[in-house]
Amino acid sequence: MQKVSFRKVKPAVSAIEPTNEIIMHFELPNLLPADQLLALNTKFSTLSLLTSRPETPHPIVLGEQQFSVNEIKVLLPLLRLYPHYCPYEVMLASFNCGSTSEAIVERFRVRLEEARFADVWDYEMRPTRNILSRTRFKLRELGIEVTSILETGYLLIYIPERTPHKV
Repeated sequence: MQKVSFRKVKPAVSAIEPTNEIIMHFELPNLLPADQLLALNTKFSTLSLLTSRPETPHPIVLGEQQFSVNEIKVLLPLLRLYPHYCPYEVMLASFNCGSTSEAIVERFRVRLEEARFADVWDYEMRPTRNILSRTRFKLRELGIEVTSILETGYLLIYIPERTPHKV
């Protein structure tokens, strides 16, 4: 049998720009087993957990979730920056502008600093946190959790007691 190989998306830590790829693959070492990966279909906004086994010629879908456009905006930087955390300003830039160029991220960094100084940081982050909450719920079905790092950002972690639901 022919072994199926997956193409790896290398995350860029500084800038995470939108792509024209319809399906993006994410191998997440130390988060998913070596024979599994996530496939994000940007056309249909679905994230699939796939596995490749030597006895099967095609990947097997272990689980799948559909996301809204806004949920994709907060999910994408988490996936692209893994295994690193996603800073608040990157998440906010992606959610509000759909881009994480250095200039936009810097603008949101300043915006968050001003919000912290004015004691309105929670108000500034609330819409993003609301969307992230729905995204977390869907990721949990795939055995992945989003954890918050105090005053820093968000990080993907594995939920050992959860196994993805089969479609």
